[in-house]
Amino acid sequence: MSQARKEILGKLRAAYGRGPGSPSAPIPASARIVSRKPAEPEAELTQLLTEIGRLSGVTRRVVDRQDFRAALSELVRTEGVKRATCWTTPELEGWGVTAELQALGVEIVPAQADKHLVASCELGVTGVDAALPETGTLVLTSSPERPRVASLLPRVHLALLRPAVLRPDLHQVFAETREAGYSVLISGPSRTADIELTLTLGVHGPKSLYVWVMEPA
Repeated sequence: MSQARKEILGKLRAAYGRGPGSPSAPIPASARIVSRKPAEPEAELTQLLTEIGRLSGVTRRVVDRQDFRAALSELVRTEGVKRATCWTTPELEGWGVTAELQALGVEIVPAQADKHLVASCELGVTGVDAALPETGTLVLTSSPERPRVASLLPRVHLALLRPAVLRPDLHQVFAETREAGYSVLISGPSRTADIELTLTLGVHGPKSLYVWVMEPA
């Protein structure tokens, strides 16, 4: 340890009245956050969609396969989607995501393909593992069938969720995803601001975020 480092640490210990080997100070009660108590499921879902809307996300409730087909057709047309990449999970396959996109003339790029090829897609489609109504945050865990690039590289991200994934707070989310290799937390489209606080969307990730609730649960 350098002499300068020793002097700095010594001053800090003196300021806090501690010496080498002193036990860590207990966490004050004011720093402990009580777990959030969820409201009724419908109220939680409404709050989630409201918060996502405040973050510049576009939300929709999909009631059946016909509604899903119409919603996809509208998204493809609005966003000019020619290429898309999707998770290869049983849930997305059950909703027929790939087949519906191909029927609309969209080329499907495997999510496990080269990252530059995935980045050339206008659309990335994923599921959602958990959603936090209080902040409009989506939680996506990764695996070989669920690569992170699908939600990070394409210009548009479409997240499909079931109401059953709603969680009251991060305490439960962290407990459930403890064994996951990686988790991505998404609160609205990618955004950044310059020194003048001019907000720009899509600089470091998707410019548009669509979140559809697949009903019934």
